[in-house]
Amino acid sequence: MKLGILGGTSLAKTLGKKYLEAGLSVVFGVRSDFDTTVSDWKHLNRLHNRICPIDSAIIQSDIILICCENQHLEEICEALKKEDLQNKIILDCTNSNYDKTLAANNTRLIQKSAPKAKLFKAFNNLGVDYPNSDVLGLIKETFFCGNHELEKLRVKRLIELIGYKAIYAGRMSNAPLLEAFYHLGKQISWNKSEPSSYHLKLVSA
Repeated sequence: MKLGILGGTSLAKTLGKKYLEAGLSVVFGVRSDFDTTVSDWKHLNRLHNRICPIDSAIIQSDIILICCENQHLEEICEALKKEDLQNKIILDCTNSNYDKTLAANNTRLIQKSAPKAKLFKAFNNLGVDYPNSDVLGLIKETFFCGNHELEKLRVKRLIELIGYKAIYAGRMSNAPLLEAFYHLGKQISWNKSEPSSYHLKLVSA
């Protein structure tokens, strides 16, 4: 099984490192103007030689994690449209720009671009700037949702492989609720006018 992680974000780099350390094969797909000479990415590429164009990463991968900034999602979706995604699993790790209607526009765009893929939403609670948003390493869980029962267990195991508790949140129609958790934490941080980040934790009673 090979993972393709799309996007040149801190989240992409961090998840990729964790999966490499867990022994999985990982390829990073970045846009053509991405600077791979930045120290962490340069080091990662020198050790693993796994940074390549987005379309190449899509072709090589069985499971694709989309971890890009919102302004680059359209480019990734255009690349998805060109490939056969019949047997691939996609994890949408992004958050749309805040929208009071809870539209989850990123997820809808990916669904439209990859209708044959088995789409899930996961890791979006971390944010694309992770781990900068969690310098103490306190986040130990992620919510995920998706419609495909057979692949749900694979996604759960994939999440748990790198040390997170995987909490299944139901069908893909619940993707906007997962994004709402992320945006609520951001709103709390903004209203408190503090440099700290706030994250929500699920507690069962």
